[in-house]
This record gives sequence, C-alpha cells and structure tokens, in this order.
Amino acid sequence: MLELKHLKKYYRVGDSTTKALDDVSISFREKEFVAILGPSGSGKTTMLNVIGGLDRYDTGDMIINGKSTKNFKDTDWDAYRNNSIGFIFQNYNLIGHLGIIANVELGMTLSGVSKEERHQKAVDALQKVGLGDHMNKKPNQLSGGQMQRVAIARAIANDPDILLCDEPTGALDTETSVQIMDLIQDLAKEKLVIMVTHNPELAEEYADRLVRFEDGQIKSDSNPHQEHPKGDLFNLNHTKMTFMNALKLSFTNIMTKKGRTFLTAFASSIGIIGIAIVLSLSNGFQKQIDSTQTETLAKFPVTISQQATDQSNVETRQPSTKNVKNKGYLIAKQDAMEKAVHINKINQDFVDYVNKINPKYSNNIGYTRMTGMNLLRDVSGKVQPVKFSNAAQNYTDYASQMSSMTGVGVSVFPTQLSDENTNFLQDNYAALAGTYPKSANEVVLILDHDNSTNINALKNLGFNYRDGAKVDFDKVVGTTVKVVNNDSYYQQLPTGGFMPKTDYDQMYNDATMTIKVVGVLRAKESSNMGLLAPGIAYSDKLSQEIIKANKDSKIVTTQKASDKNVMTGETLTSTEKDGFVAMLGGSSLPASIMIYPNSFEDKEEVLDYLDAYNKGKSKADKIIYSDLSGTVTQLTGGLLDAITYVLVAFAAISLVTSMIMIGILTYTSVLERTKEIGVLKALGARKKDITRVFDAETTILGVGSGILGIIIAYLLTLPINSLLYSLTELDNVAQLNPVHAVVLVIVSTVLTIIGGHLPARMASKKDAAIALRSE
Repeated sequence: MLELKHLKKYYRVGDSTTKALDDVSISFREKEFVAILGPSGSGKTTMLNVIGGLDRYDTGDMIINGKSTKNFKDTDWDAYRNNSIGFIFQNYNLIGHLGIIANVELGMTLSGVSKEERHQKAVDALQKVGLGDHMNKKPNQLSGGQMQRVAIARAIANDPDILLCDEPTGALDTETSVQIMDLIQDLAKEKLVIMVTHNPELAEEYADRLVRFEDGQIKSDSNPHQEHPKGDLFNLNHTKMTFMNALKLSFTNIMTKKGRTFLTAFASSIGIIGIAIVLSLSNGFQKQIDSTQTETLAKFPVTISQQATDQSNVETRQPSTKNVKNKGYLIAKQDAMEKAVHINKINQDFVDYVNKINPKYSNNIGYTRMTGMNLLRDVSGKVQPVKFSNAAQNYTDYASQMSSMTGVGVSVFPTQLSDENTNFLQDNYAALAGTYPKSANEVVLILDHDNSTNINALKNLGFNYRDGAKVDFDKVVGTTVKVVNNDSYYQQLPTGGFMPKTDYDQMYNDATMTIKVVGVLRAKESSNMGLLAPGIAYSDKLSQEIIKANKDSKIVTTQKASDKNVMTGETLTSTEKDGFVAMLGGSSLPASIMIYPNSFEDKEEVLDYLDAYNKGKSKADKIIYSDLSGTVTQLTGGLLDAITYVLVAFAAISLVTSMIMIGILTYTSVLERTKEIGVLKALGARKKDITRVFDAETTILGVGSGILGIIIAYLLTLPINSLLYSLTELDNVAQLNPVHAVVLVIVSTVLTIIGGHLPARMASKKDAAIALRSE
C-alpha cells in the first residue's frame, strides 16, 4: 500500500499538506482510480488540489477556499475534517455499541449542534438514504448495504462540502453496489464526491472526472483542474465534545459489557468497602461516646475554684533522660504541678458576672461555700448537734474538699436562673419518695444507682443504722433540723474568746429556722454518673440565708478584727483567717462556682462567655476554669481518631491497587475501541475529546464502584451491628455517615480518573488512519 505521503517524490507537496492528507485518511494502492463526481467548475472543487493541482505551487502548502493551511494546528485540521469532510468507508466503521441514530449524530455532536437539531438532521439523513424504518436498530442488526447507508447518512448529516469515499462498494455484492453508487451519484448533485476504487467500469460509469494512478504516479486525468486566485472565504467552526456527551458515549459502551463492568466495579469497590466499614464503626462508636458524654458529661460543670491548674505552665513533654550521665551534682527543681497552681481571685464582680450568664446556655449555677451550719435535731426526745456531712466522726471530709475543686460529688445542688429553662434536679434525678425541694429550707437525701446512700450522712444526721441496713423512706422523709444563729450558738468567755453553748434544748426552742428533708432522689437511668454526692443535698439559698443571719454576729466581727483564732487562740495566717471567717458565715464569696451547661453544645457558649471576662486582664487577675468534660472528650476522641486513621490507612492500600487495576482495564478498553478512536478522529474529534471519552468511562466506573462499595458497606453494617450487640450489648454501633459516603464516592471517582488518565492520553495520540485499519 502506498500512502499519499509517498507522492512527495512526484509532486511538490509540503509537510503540512502531507499531514493534512494523512489525517483525512486517504490512501492509494499501486493501481487505483480516483473517481470525482460533481461539476468541476463548482466552488467545492477546491479539494481537487489534493490530487491534481499542487504541482503548480512552489510554496508546498495546501489552499482551502483561499486559505493557506501552512500554519494549521491540530485543532484546525480536526475542525476542517468535521466541518467540510464527510467520510464513507469501505468497512462502514460504525460504532457497534451506539444505535443507528447515535452513529449518525456523532459528527454533529462534535460540532456543538443542539440535541433537538442533530436528532432531526439524523432522522432526515437516514430517511434520505432509505433507512426510515430501521432507525431504532443497532448496526449488528443491519445488512452490509444497510450499514453502508448508515455510513453515508453519517457522512452527509453534518452537511459537509466534500464526501471522501474509500471503496464504498468494496464489501458489497453487485446489486447492493449499484444501489449505493446510485445514491452517491445522487448526493454528488449537491456535494463534491471523491471516490477511490479498483473498479474501472464503476469509475467510468459514474465519475465526472477520472484520475488514474499507477505505481504512485498519475497516468491520466480526464478533466484537469485549472487553479485560479481567489479570496479567503475559509471559515472554521472548531469542534468540541462536552463531558456530558462523552459520558453518554462511554455509558453505552459500558452497557454492552455489563458483566465485566460489574466485576470491575466490584473489584474497585473493595477499598471503598473497607474504608466505609471502618468509618461506620468509628462514626458509630463516636456517637456512642457522644451520647454517653451528652448524658453524663453535659451536666458536668465548668468549675471555678480558688485554686486552679494553669495548663499553659504544665510541661506536656518531658525531655529524654536516656543518655543523662552522672555529673556529680543534683538539680533542685520545683514540682511542675506546683508551678502550675493559679490562685483565682473570686470577687463579687466575678460572681455577678457569672450570674448574668444567658439561661439559654446554662440555667443552673452551683456555689460551694465554706459556711458552717449550727444544726440541732431532736432525736427520740433528746436534742443533739447534727451536720450535713459525709465525713466519718472526727475525720476531715476530704471528699467534700475535692468535690469543690471538680464540681463532682458536691452536696449543694445548683440554683436555677430561669423557670423557663431546664431544672437540674428534675432533669437528672427521679423522686423515689417525697417531692423536689421548692424553698431554701427544704433538703433532699440523694441515693446512688443501687438505692444506697452514705452511712456517715445518716449518722451525722442523728440516725443510728448499721452498715447494710435497709431503711424505709418514711424514716428519713419528713425529718426536721433546726438552725441556730451564731449569737445563740456561741458564748463569749471573759477572756474574749468564744465557745459553743451546751444548752441544746434552749437553743432548739429559740431557733427560728427549720430545715426539712422533703424527698429521696436517685439519679435517672439516662444519667450514668450522679453529680451530687450520696447524702444530704441542699440549695445555695440555704447557705446564703445562714450567711445573712451570721455575717454581723459577734463572733464574726471579733474574728475579723483579730489575727488569732477566737476559739483556740492560735495565730492565723491571712488565708487561714479568711477561711475561718467564711466557716463562721462571715463571707458571702463562694469557695467554688459550678456552671452546668444545658447541653453538650451549649458548653462552648459558656466557655466563650468565661473567656470574655479574662480579655484585657493580667495573668494574675484572670479566672481559670476547669472543664472536666472537655478533658475527657479530648482523651477519648483523640484515641478513637488515632485508631480510625490507622485502620483507614490500611484499607486505603486496596484503593491504590484498584487505581492500578483501573489503569489496566482502561488500557484494555483503549485497545478494544481503537477503531472507534479512528472514527471519532475522522469525524473531527480533538485529542482532548478522545481523552475525555475515556476519562468519562473511568468516571462512570469510579462513581459506580463508589456507590456499589457504599451499598455493600451499608448492608454489611447490619450483621456487624448484630454481632457487636451480642458481644457488647451496644446497639446500632456501625453507622455510615452520609457525608462520609459522599466523600468516598468522590474519592473513588477521582482515583479511577487518575488511574485511567494515562491510557486515555495514549488513546488520544493514536493515528486515525492506523486506528481505522485495526480489527
């Protein structure tokens, strides 16, 4: 076979002309006739320069409608083939996975013709070639002659200037050949037709001009073309295949191989399935943690105590001591936690600031005060001192001191700021007996989850029960205690000191305030941790009323004026003096403040409100708070995140494998669709259009494998949840987040596009003529 480029030895044909002629896929065998149909004098015969007129030019370039092609780019030649040339191939070169109408529309799709217009033109072209009754068929449902008619309809549908016919009857029988040639002759009335044929009788019968080649040379030309100067009448409409059209083209191809496509999508989805299950478990466990935190930690208060830990002064990473040598000396160093101690200057301004917090975010504020209560109770006819405390007799209640630092296990339930919002006791505790407290002098007995309470709390209240004893609620509910003010409780000695009086009956009868145990409460099942200590719990209003009654008492005023303990005579430091005055009821400032957020989300608003107080203040004047729930959340969330990252990393390895596999499969698809690539290029498709077709195919595979992976992963969560429930009793752990599902589909799509893009680029560089000859 002699390609047209071999004619350079006989004609002065420039490189651009050679490229152009090669691109339009014209080839001549050693002995062939080029039959030209159509009036040679028409304006459309300019293409005759391709065959007989270039020997008259010294410039060596090709002239189209007065336009030199010397500087044509690849995209210009693509556009020229699409706009001006219609190809009728010997072997039809129809795309098998497309319907007849879609095959005819293909060239117009590249031209940017609207959907409605190109469909109508395709229908008209098919009716013109006599296939009106076969338009809804596939190429494999047609005879050879019918397929050639489809090829002709495709060639004329985009209204080209020239039809190039390569042995249009070579694969047909005699009768069908005559029908096709009659059709081509009819088309030649409107268009220039250049036909290559081996059949001299056919050429003689139908051609208006006949050029005979032998051994690569022109032997004769029945009507030589006379070139004459003309103006530049050339106009190009550049081709472009939209990604949507590329998707449709690739989708129809994929649907012809459903089984292989499904297996490919399934294999590619394995990595997505693994990651989706890991994220489902992580998401489910995180929701379990969040749910537990919401139920238990949401009511954990943000605590402000007199002493706090400044985390900015805590060393989070200790230097390595692995290679420390014995230098013969030691280093005196202050304890890190001791250096981190910050003294909060809780004053009335700060207390007022806290009380102004928006009830929408925190409706319950708790205050722990060091105020002592002078309590007396009539126990079986005998009045005796009692107290609200969980400490054993003669022991310091260290638990109460720690609770004031953390806000957990306190004896004072918070004050409700607004009646329109949440109530701490009603939300978190169920009344097993009696009622919830409604006034300052009403207290409740708090039980643990197993209905137990601190035995010391009962003993300090005057009850005498052994360990493990079962006590009826009515033995406790209704118990009354009287509060004695300082001036009635303490007597001043001649020495100026003070000591408690011992006439309890007199003090009991003179007391004006009575405290009553009105209910027995237990934490609700939804609250996994009770924030109030088992024992007597009372409101801050009770403490405030006692302070109000005692702040101007004689013992308080005397103690404020003295640096010695008015009861023991011991010298007091400033801190010890302030603490003793507070214990006597002489100070209204709380030892600690507990702010209970309404919900886990509202806690951030509370923290922002507290942070606003510190703006512009020196470090010493700042108030540092403790957020126990935030600390726990960071620990659990960080650990779960770390585990998730590791598992996702392992699962992602399969994604890389999938990407490589997609590249191999796309390359296989390129080999399978080589002839289709040639057809598209002959119709004017650019390199980027060919790339886009295969990118579209990998996009479909990526979306399909991603969606398939998500569906399979979701279905797998059902048995996984059943198994986890049987092992842990945790319900519905594996939960796939819809956002994660969408992201995974996107990741799958992107990776498959990346994996298939290199073969797609290889496809775009294939030579059209070579591609069309492939089988």
